[in-house]
Amino acid sequence: MPLNREEIIRALGEVDEVILAQIIASGATAHELAEAQAWVLNDEPLLNSGKPLPGGRVGRLADILTKLEEEKADPPLGHPEPIAATAFSLRTM
Repeated sequence: MPLNREEIIRALGEVDEVILAQIIASGATAHELAEAQAWVLNDEPLLNSGKPLPGGRVGRLADILTKLEEEKADPPLGHPEPIAATAFSLRTM
């Protein structure tokens, strides 16, 4: 049975709407999501056990989850400092 929004949030925590939509659109099951998570979190033991790289829905999910992990590790930069602090710095020069 394909995953729904609540199941995805339960498995991954809060994620943005784009990620939710991509996972729901994949038609993946909870088992496929769990397998993709295993690949993303620690692929070395799976490769060492002779398991082939994921394909199909699991592969697509692994790609989505890899991008999600990369975003968590390196979030987009916001404004480097508050505008008030910048204005204060300019006044003191």
